[in-house]
Amino acid sequence: MAFRRRRPEVGGPPELYYDESEARKYMRNSRMIDIQTKMAGRALELLDLPEDQPCYLLDIGCGTGLSGDYLSDEGHYWVGIDISTAMLDTALDRDTDGDLLLGDMGQGIPFKPGSFDGCISISAVQWLCNANKKSDIPAKRLYCFFSSLYSVLVRGARAVLQLYPENSEQLELITMQAIKAGFTGGVVVDYPNSTKAKKFYLCLFSGPSTFLPKGLNEIKDEEESKESTFTNERVPYKIARQGLVRKSRKWVLEKKNRCRRQGQEVRPDTKYTGRNRKPHF
Repeated sequence: MAFRRRRPEVGGPPELYYDESEARKYMRNSRMIDIQTKMAGRALELLDLPEDQPCYLLDIGCGTGLSGDYLSDEGHYWVGIDISTAMLDTALDRDTDGDLLLGDMGQGIPFKPGSFDGCISISAVQWLCNANKKSDIPAKRLYCFFSSLYSVLVRGARAVLQLYPENSEQLELITMQAIKAGFTGGVVVDYPNSTKAKKFYLCLFSGPSTFLPKGLNEIKDEEESKESTFTNERVPYKIARQGLVRKSRKWVLEKKNRCRRQGQEVRPDTKYTGRNRKPHF
């Protein structure tokens, strides 16, 4: 009989599961980093934000900030909320650009109404379906989460929540609580015929109903067979992914270009930009 890996949600609350050991995996496991980044990219695509316009986004279950790094690279500002102190500490060590908040999404999103232009979440919402205490009622925690999320989004904004539902009943529970809170939308399924690459995205609209995006169907063979690799070096992923050496000329130019995409004032590039200067005595 084939072994089926146990779902992490059934082993205990997320603040205990995502400890320092798990946080290190999000720093050193290349496959995990690649999957997180691709899902963040797909979520941002489904948000359908205005082109060439920086937006203020919320990242729920931000973890070590991998998805937030993608948002920064695309020129957006973001705030991340997570229940794990170990994951947030790792995000701080990686010097992420977004603001970080320790909090339980099941108790609501603590921001003013209309604060965000959109929201993404990677592999987090399904945790609300498990009761770790007698006082935890999944339906109530889901409704508290979705009602507060509906409030903090500007009207007409979208929320794209990637999740791993355990079964169709759990997916229906999540969707019904979102609709009860005022959202419209539905579930987008990418690669429905693949056992490994299949992904669920709950696309929610905080305004009038619009068309629901279509899921992806074609998948490259190398994505199915890609293996994990590990490294002992603790380097920020957004730098390692681009192959840039910190403080080098290319690194400085890339950072200046990202600031320009965010609308910040940046001094013009010259032949002296990023040059190593001699020490002064």
